[in-house]
Amino acid sequence: MRLWASQAEVEADERDGLTSSEREELAALRRENRRLREDVGILKRATAFFAKETR
Repeated sequence: MRLWASQAEVEADERDGLTSSEREELAALRRENRRLREDVGILKRATAFFAKETR
């Protein structure tokens, strides 16, 4: 119950913190960031593999 009250204060701009929509956006950005980091890792390994194959 206390968490709901404090979140309501944040939503009403009476207290510092992230609003619900900001929390959702942050979570989505973190998921996207994780996926992009995985993609970069895959591309680095593929680049190393193909560089080795062409020698």
